[in-house]
Amino acid sequence: MSALKGFQKKHLKGLAHNLKPMVQIGKEGLTEGIIRAVGEGLLQHELIKIKFVDFKDKEQKAELSREIEVKTESDRIGMVGHTVIFYKQQADPLKRKIVLPQRKLLKFPPEPPAKGDR
Repeated sequence: MSALKGFQKKHLKGLAHNLKPMVQIGKEGLTEGIIRAVGEGLLQHELIKIKFVDFKDKEQKAELSREIEVKTESDRIGMVGHTVIFYKQQADPLKRKIVLPQRKLLKFPPEPPAKGDR
């Protein structure tokens, strides 16, 4: 889990907007099969959505999301309603599908000399 910046999370949320949930978590909760499916989905796609089907309590969904985040070593990008977005950057740079934006340092031009300095 890396420390993603806010603008990077915003970029990833935009990319995830049109994605369909890859995994659904129901009344059985978090099982090894679900963790495996999430891990495989992250390995293939880097960015996935998970949908909570039988959970109404926001705290319960947040706790399960934290557990998924730790077990899959991924980043939770955000949660909207019953859907949560996870991201895990591909370890091999050649296999990466998503390029995270980087902040550009602003370089200001040098100030012109004052009138009396010429």
